[in-house]
Parts: sequence; structure tokens; C-alpha cells
Amino acid sequence: MQTLVSLSHSPSTPHLPNFTPRPKFLPQLHHSFNAFSLPPSSPLHLTATKSPPFFISSPKLSSFRLLAASISDARSDEPAKTSGLVKTLQLGAMLALWYLLNIYFNIYNKQVLKVYPFPATVTAFQFGFVSLVINLVWTFNLHPRPSLRGSQLATLLPLALAHTLGNVLTNISLCKVAVSFTHTIKAMEPFFTVLLSALFLGQMPTLWVFSSLIPIVGGVALASMTEVSFNWIGFITAMAANITNQSRNVLSKKMMTSEEESLDIINLYGVLTMISFILLVPYALLVEGVKFSPSYLQYAASQGLNVRELCMRSIFSAFCFHAYQQVSYMILEMVSPVTHSVANSVKRVVIIVSSVIFFQTPVSPVNALGTAIALLGVFLYSRAKRMKPVQKTN
Repeated sequence: MQTLVSLSHSPSTPHLPNFTPRPKFLPQLHHSFNAFSLPPSSPLHLTATKSPPFFISSPKLSSFRLLAASISDARSDEPAKTSGLVKTLQLGAMLALWYLLNIYFNIYNKQVLKVYPFPATVTAFQFGFVSLVINLVWTFNLHPRPSLRGSQLATLLPLALAHTLGNVLTNISLCKVAVSFTHTIKAMEPFFTVLLSALFLGQMPTLWVFSSLIPIVGGVALASMTEVSFNWIGFITAMAANITNQSRNVLSKKMMTSEEESLDIINLYGVLTMISFILLVPYALLVEGVKFSPSYLQYAASQGLNVRELCMRSIFSAFCFHAYQQVSYMILEMVSPVTHSVANSVKRVVIIVSSVIFFQTPVSPVNALGTAIALLGVFLYSRAKRMKPVQKTN
């Protein structure tokens, strides 16, 4: 062993006339040397790389090292793959919950608006319910209360205005037309996104994006011409809701990515809803008046819902409204606005089908074809947005 150590530390192998290793000793020595690894910076490693063939690795040893390196790399990739799988499953569960809450919200909300046709008052009640829940969360320290600055409130004000208008206009449309038709019209959100981007941002659409808008517009037009519950007020308000909702999504994403003005998702949605409640209550009182008198409640009872049922469905719809909006913002924090828009389009398909089944809405074949064409155009739009323009090379 002493001879081995001195040999390992020498810069070159000296002439050792009396050193005659036994044949049985060499395999054992070779095996023991390969049994442990040497760091690259150690003297033994440096000497081994410069020594004669006695210390040169065999092909089997090289293949063993390559195999060990590949196994190490594969093991290092396992945590990343596991983390990606967990995130995918989490996103899928949140999307499923988002769709389910939307179905229940649209059903309960339509039942309330059908017998109590005061959309601004109903929307104000929903905002008030969410504001109460958020304040309870802050009061019981379930989530830290935010400390807002004046610059943050100034940034949130236009976002809250878009949030308010989007929900009020959607409820007005639901008062006038069927749930399925409202969401068919709202499938035109991509059209308004491209139009506003071209007018105010100078972002011209690509040929593929522009081509995808043709089936969207054509499908909505075909569905509108054959819609049994068609109403101009319901049609126009649903179109206006497209603009405000798209503006809200873009502004929300900007608010999340701004380091100076950033709020976490729960506080952002809570503060946003409370501002919307403050903005909407005066408007609701001015336009619709006080609609909580017994005469209005009796009118609702005469249409099929008694006072208890009306209150319970209003609370359920407000809860689903709060929950699905919260989940929507959480999904928007995880994905890009384009991906969120695609998921929103799929959600619209689920809502249209479920509302037609639940309310037994009469749908003609031409109307169903127009809706399908519009939704297909939305899918093509999402694919076109993901396509990167080809760079020209000289």
C-alpha cells in the first residue's frame, strides 16, 4: 500500500526494478481503484490522468461513468417533471371548478332576474355580498389586510369601473335574452380585442388572426338571426360587456405584474369589488330606485319564487359569483391573457350546453350551427394567437 501511495503522488512513474506485482494483485488493485471516485481537483485525479496505462480507465469504466452521469441527469429532471405535473393538475382542477361555479351562477342568476328584473340592484347585492365576505376574512385575520396608497387606488379605479360595467351589462342582457344567447354573443370578445388593439395600440393582426375572426362574426350573426329570444337591448349590452370584460382582464394582468402597484390576488379582487360596490349603489338607486318593498317581493312570488326562495337563490348566486370570480383571477395569475381567453371560450361552451339543457331553451338547427361556427372561430383564434410570425431572412 505504501508503494501504491508513493506511486500515485509522483508526477511520473519511476523505474522500480524490484517491483514485480503479482498477477492476482492487479485485478484487485484495479477494482479497488474504480470502487471510489476522485474529485477533479484532487492530486490523485490529476496524477491518474497523466500516468501510464496502469491508471487509464478501461472501456467498461468509461461506459459506467456515462451511465452514471445519465442516471444523475435523469434524477435531477424528476423534481421538475413532478412539479410541472402538479401544476398541470392544479390548473385543471381550478378550471373544472371555474366551469362548475359558472354553471350554478348562471342558473341561479337567471332564475332571480327572471322574477326580479332589476339587474343593477341584483349586481349591487352581489358586490355587497362579496365585500362582506372579504371584510370578514380580514377581520378574523384569515388573510392580511392590505395597506393601500393613493397611487394604487388611482390604478384600481379604471379597473373597478370596467369590472362594474361588465357585470351590470351582462345581467341586463340575461334579463332580456336566454343565457345561451348571451354567451353566444360574448363569444365575440376576440373580435373586440383585435379591433381595439388596432385602433388604440397600432397592433395590426396577422393574416391567420384576421381569418379566424370571420367565422366568429359570421357564426354570431347566424345565431342572432335565428334566436327565438332575440332582443336588441340584450344583444347590445352583451356586446358592450365584451369590451369591458376584455379591458378588465388586460388591466388586471398589468396590475399583477407591476412591482410597485402589486397586490396579491385575494386583496386585489376584494378591494376591486368594494370599489365597484361603492360605484354601483348610487347608480342602482338612481336608475331603479328602492326595490326591496313588499310589493316587489310579492311580484317575484307571483312569478314562481316566494320570498324565501328568492332570498336563497340570490345568496347562492352571489356566493357562486364571488367564488368563480376569485378562481378566475387565480387562473389569470397563473396563465397569460390569451390562454385565459381560450379557457373562457371553452367555459362558454359548457355554459351554453348546460343552460339549454336546464332551461329547455328551444334551439333551431340553424341557431345551433351558428353557435358552433362562432365557437370554432374562437378556437381558431386561440391557435392563431399562439403562432409566431415567420422572420424573414436575407
